Amino acid sequence: MRTPDEHRALVEDFLERLAAPDGLGGLERAVHYALAGGGKRIRPVLCLAVGEAAGADPEGVLPAAAAVELVHTFSLVHDDLPALDDDDVRRGRPSLHVEFGEAVAVLAGDALLAEAFRLAAGYDTPEVVRELSGAALGMIAGQYADVTESEPDLLRLHARKTGELFGAAVGCALWVARVPPAGQAPWRAFAAEVGLLFQLVDDVLDGDGYVRVHGIEAARTLADTVAGRAEVRLEELPADTSVLSELVQVLAARGV
Repeated sequence: MRTPDEHRALVEDFLERLAAPDGLGGLERAVHYALAGGGKRIRPVLCLAVGEAAGADPEGVLPAAAAVELVHTFSLVHDDLPALDDDDVRRGRPSLHVEFGEAVAVLAGDALLAEAFRLAAGYDTPEVVRELSGAALGMIAGQYADVTESEPDLLRLHARKTGELFGAAVGCALWVARVPPAGQAPWRAFAAEVGLLFQLVDDVLDGDGYVRVHGIEAARTLADTVAGRAEVRLEELPADTSVLSELVQVLAARGV
């Protein structure tokens, strides 16, 4: 089994080669800027680790993993725009719309989303692109609920804004690994816990979301509980889940 760092290296190499697509007439500079912004690549690493645990070659899962990361990057580019979160800084450097202008940022986000679906559609099963498109729509619906303040339940909001893509990271890997639908439920239960864990820890780090409503200690307690549930889910899987367990521990440790 490959380590998370080895999976991450695969992702970085793939994205680097992908970051200058042909035919964008100069827009590739903005696309490259968005993809080169750093980040821990948690979602694509999770996708590769699940795929390998389920019996797939990580190289074969790479396009799906990259597609998930492209959708995530698209969401960050658009979320930073003045019409949404209006963030001028992303990962310690100017947001895309600050560096290139709002119009270019919108178009770069569009290009990232289109490329994600191109990658997902390259498999010989339509389920990969269906999984990704369903997650993207769910994530967008979650963002809409956030900006319109139409979802008072924070955990349900987290399940859409954040959890959908974690679900897609796991689901796409399962389809590539040809895990039949009847065998996917425990994997998807794990995905739900990991997505919630990630967002709770983010709230702890940012002092936002669940922390603002319930306080930091309640958020940390719930994050610990969710991390424990994720580990229990892994124990139920008929696979070597040691790398996935390591990912859970890394995510949980961010909030300590």
